[in-house]
Amino acid sequence: MQRILRIFSKEYVNINQAALLLGCFTFLSQILALFRDRYIAHFIGPSPELDAYYAAFRVPDLIFISIASLASITVLIPFIVEKMSGEKVTNEARKLLNDVFTVFFIVMVIISIVAFFIMPYLISFVTPGFTPFMQTKVILFSRIMLFSPILMGLSNLFGTITQLFRKFFIYSLSPIFYNFGIIIGIIFLYPIFGINGLVLGVVLGAFMHFLIQVSASWGCGFTPKFSFGRSPTGEAISINFKEIKQIVLISLPRTLGLSFNSIALISIIAFASYLSSGSISIFNFSFNLQSVPLNIIGVSYAVAAFPTLVKSFSGQKKDEFKNHLKSTARQIVFWSLPVIFLFIVLRAQIVRVILGSGSFSWENTRLVAASLAIFSISVLAQGMVALLSRAYYATGNTKRPLTINLICSILIIIFSYLFLNIFENVPTFRYFIESLLKVEDINGTEVLMLPLAYSVGTILNFILQWFFVRKDFMEHESFITKTFFQSLGASFFIGLVSYISLNIFSLIFGTITFWGIFLQGFISGILGICSGILILYLLKNEELKDLIKTFKTKFWRTKVLVSPQEEL
Repeated sequence: MQRILRIFSKEYVNINQAALLLGCFTFLSQILALFRDRYIAHFIGPSPELDAYYAAFRVPDLIFISIASLASITVLIPFIVEKMSGEKVTNEARKLLNDVFTVFFIVMVIISIVAFFIMPYLISFVTPGFTPFMQTKVILFSRIMLFSPILMGLSNLFGTITQLFRKFFIYSLSPIFYNFGIIIGIIFLYPIFGINGLVLGVVLGAFMHFLIQVSASWGCGFTPKFSFGRSPTGEAISINFKEIKQIVLISLPRTLGLSFNSIALISIIAFASYLSSGSISIFNFSFNLQSVPLNIIGVSYAVAAFPTLVKSFSGQKKDEFKNHLKSTARQIVFWSLPVIFLFIVLRAQIVRVILGSGSFSWENTRLVAASLAIFSISVLAQGMVALLSRAYYATGNTKRPLTINLICSILIIIFSYLFLNIFENVPTFRYFIESLLKVEDINGTEVLMLPLAYSVGTILNFILQWFFVRKDFMEHESFITKTFFQSLGASFFIGLVSYISLNIFSLIFGTITFWGIFLQGFISGILGICSGILILYLLKNEELKDLIKTFKTKFWRTKVLVSPQEEL
């Protein structure tokens, strides 16, 4: 128990340790998210109603990302720490938190009320291909979900307190309880209220997310109050808009970057609304699956590296900054390439084991598996974009990543339109894609063009940011080449051994039962990973040596960082 408690109170030894622990906590949250998706797939499956449910997230999510991230933890904490007296929250710190709480609450409520009334207009852009009846459902679901950005945004504010007082365990519980609320909606509310019960489960999850942070902040002695009226001494209380403006301006670049990606996803959903029934569901299932390794690897390392990058740059330690950026980039490459090969080879087994039951058919499995394979090729690019963007933010140069993110978000939208048209009008291209992914005998394969557009746009984003990072910070020095080719070689053997093993174990375990599919995929994956480790060991890979050293240290005695909620 003492070792577990130490996790939440000690400092990092190095970035690798921080990322490993962050990855473990993210992994726990992602596991529950996979259970959530499994229940959705089992009870509902890809269908018009589930398409409406997933489409309904887009407007509330955009509101949350566009407004809530303006008062994110990463920006607020430095302002509050500056006003604190050691570990004690001063009146000045309380005043700042109350000001942010007041402005944020009023703005979120006003925007949500406006969104409630103009929702029919907004949904006509989100799902233009839906029938009027289905659009009415999306409007209803979206209006109910408008409670979520308010609750989640307030939860983020209270999360500032839990982070300040190092209540990392409580902070990390919030996303777990959010998914738990949705699972309650699926199991208990869906049988009573139908798909409306699932939507209510989202609001319940957001409320539970909020409740955890409120309880923790009250335990730390902080109770939010509105910054208007009069103080006990009779003085008028006013909001310090100068500080609020400072916070917003600092948050704006990151907020815009997240918003661009959200708008690109809205456009993808709009294109999917014209496709076969269940296309939006197929896209979301595969997107959620690929997000698991992305959050555990790319986001974990990027979040763990950011404070160190800021400290090195602000201390004018250019070489130290470069070394931290290089080592983190190499770790992301080291982990991501094997995952790409494993996900491509074991895609059907992964999807069938996680989602394949009840209303989720074999055809659904094959389509989601094919979509997952396409998404997987950009896992490395997505992780590197998360890191390289933070490298620029650490130096105060927000213009470069913002410009690249904007261009690539526009390209994703353009690619979605182009790829869909080519797929429909060029039989050779369609046949090549369907044959390559083994889905030539099922309907609805046009949806695969959407993850393809997203992956191509993200890879271009990575290439552009990598080019400019080398130019701006590395003086055109190559910093991932050796690790890339070593990891690529090992990943090739991982994929080859896994593929051969699958063909062998499919004859032994069969492909009909859950345990048969699980065992053939699990054993094949383990054998593939062992072969990859052997190759890396023979190549004397530095990242493998660092990993072994990390496991030999007592990395449970470290302080845990947690990802901002917008990225979870």
